[in-house]
Amino acid sequence: MYTPTHRTSGAFSGGRSSFRKPFNRSSSSSSSRSRFSGGRGRRNSGGGNRGRGRGRQAPERIDVSRFINKAEKVTHEIYVPNHKFADFKIDPRLLKNIIGRGFETPSPIQDQAIPHALLGTDVIGLANTGTGKTAAFLIPLLHRLLQSPNEQALIMAPTRELAVQIEKECFEFARELRLYTAVCVGGAPMFQQIKKLERNPHIVIGTPGRLLDLAKRGKLKFQKISMIVLDEADRMLDMGFVHDITYVMSQIKPERHVMLFSATFPAQIETLASDFLKNPIKISVKSRDTAKNVDQDIIRVHDKKSKFPMLVDILHRDGFDKILIFVETKRFADELEERLYKERFSVVAIHGDKRHRERVRALESFQRGQTKILIATDVAARGLDVNDITHVINYDTPSTYDTYVHRIGRTGRANKKGTALTFVTSSSSY
Repeated sequence: MYTPTHRTSGAFSGGRSSFRKPFNRSSSSSSSRSRFSGGRGRRNSGGGNRGRGRGRQAPERIDVSRFINKAEKVTHEIYVPNHKFADFKIDPRLLKNIIGRGFETPSPIQDQAIPHALLGTDVIGLANTGTGKTAAFLIPLLHRLLQSPNEQALIMAPTRELAVQIEKECFEFARELRLYTAVCVGGAPMFQQIKKLERNPHIVIGTPGRLLDLAKRGKLKFQKISMIVLDEADRMLDMGFVHDITYVMSQIKPERHVMLFSATFPAQIETLASDFLKNPIKISVKSRDTAKNVDQDIIRVHDKKSKFPMLVDILHRDGFDKILIFVETKRFADELEERLYKERFSVVAIHGDKRHRERVRALESFQRGQTKILIATDVAARGLDVNDITHVINYDTPSTYDTYVHRIGRTGRANKKGTALTFVTSSSSY
């Protein structure tokens, strides 16, 4: 069991002089809380939480010993690609941007998926987050749009954050190519997204709920869409988007090119693929289980009241440089943020009720290292792609073991070691 040392009074990582107030937060707890809770009680139109109507998942009884595991020795997997980017038959203007970004050798998923996608073959790609799958579908899409600029592509992603990340990647690949995008996600002003759609963007990127809302309002037209990507399809289904995805897919013309990317291939994904993909090629380049790179341990406390002092003690230890803390509810995410802020930690929380721009700013600050601690609910963390997270802390015990594996997969990535700690009370049976 993990046993943190006790800190000396007043000591904390980095010293008081290194403290940075996150996002000009008011020092008043009450004013800060009202700002964060402003979205509660109203419908989050087309947001990333459409699946919440299913109700909270019943807890799975998990033996706490499953939260304890020593990481295996990290080894670098060697992959010898069959191609270089210069070998792909893509538009020279696009290739110039790819090479200009310093890309020479494709990753495994890019190496195997791009040649088939360039031929218009439907693709099922099984790959973990962080393996380069975004470029694996963006490069073929951009190439085809350069050849046929009157066509349109649609990319569906499970969360706002992932949609924004995809747009950023697209912007870098499409510099000076006169190809335009529109991001349509919940939590952001719909009228701005409608204006972008009225300009007939080449690529529409969005979360299923908001895309469905726009389609039913007659603002998102399907006539021109000839290419569609389902990114992190398993996460979208986990979040309850199956009906939204099915509706959108049913509205797009049959003559289409579909690429589906997923970390797993459960029965629902298989059904979705059989319904909407034609003779797809299945490519699996899943790397080793991320959990094998993660030191896993428990923090046993006497009762819930003991958790916060223990958390503060742990966060002051050396080596806790970039920490992701998981909690069960949106309200408690805000409460824990306030309590850690009063302890003079650089911290921010994200959850489904936060405004889109707040979540984007929070993630960018955490990614750049300006904020040391990110508190998140499970839904908010779906598709989260942040580099170099040193520790994942399960402040609230995950409801299922699959959720636990997803949480700790945020650390120990790219053949680096990570650490996952899970709080359990002495009376806990799961």
